[in-house]
Amino acid sequence: MAAASQRRIHGISISKPIIYGNYADPVTDSNPLPPGAPKDHSHTWTLFVKDATGQDLSLYVKKVVFKLHETYPNSTRTVEKPPFELRESGWGEFEVAIRIYFNSVCGERSLTLYHNLKLHPFPASSDPASIAQPAVSKVGRVESVLYDEIVFNEPTEKMFRLLTSVPGSLLPYNSNETVFTKEHEREELDRIDKATRVIQRQLDKRTKEFKELEVERQRLLS
Repeated sequence: MAAASQRRIHGISISKPIIYGNYADPVTDSNPLPPGAPKDHSHTWTLFVKDATGQDLSLYVKKVVFKLHETYPNSTRTVEKPPFELRESGWGEFEVAIRIYFNSVCGERSLTLYHNLKLHPFPASSDPASIAQPAVSKVGRVESVLYDEIVFNEPTEKMFRLLTSVPGSLLPYNSNETVFTKEHEREELDRIDKATRVIQRQLDKRTKEFKELEVERQRLLS
């Protein structure tokens, strides 16, 4: 028989907002490389995972594992206490796998996020509909920060007590908003599928036209 604290509470979900990403600073006299860092490294940077509201993640997070590029010594780095961040230096950008492990008493599986480490700002875009770009501070710092929400469906009683120790996280499990979100996603996928078919028809039409032109060109040359 499962312990009372490991019994799951049916019919509810709990959401916890988090932010994760990195900030990077160019190497200067006032921001030198750490001891032992390769001389060709151009930036110092910090990867992090934080609670978006400033709460203590260690309430339910056991550790965070950052998987760096394989060229880094000991490329898998584990941070077991807050702040869950990793400081390093480098010259290139790469994708980082961020795996969040929850405290064992919570009965939750680990969660993996992915983040593209940013050292340089994107080129300026004149398109107002373009995606958000990393922010650049007056001193040259690049900040690439993503917002997400960890949703715990039917948490254990222990997890429920931990996550609701601060109000504002409880979500209605079968709310209309959840249904709408899924329906909206299906509609968006349908629109993408229709657009893909239209583009494919256009490509087929252009391919046929090019083939006909090539046949005509060969005829004229013969």
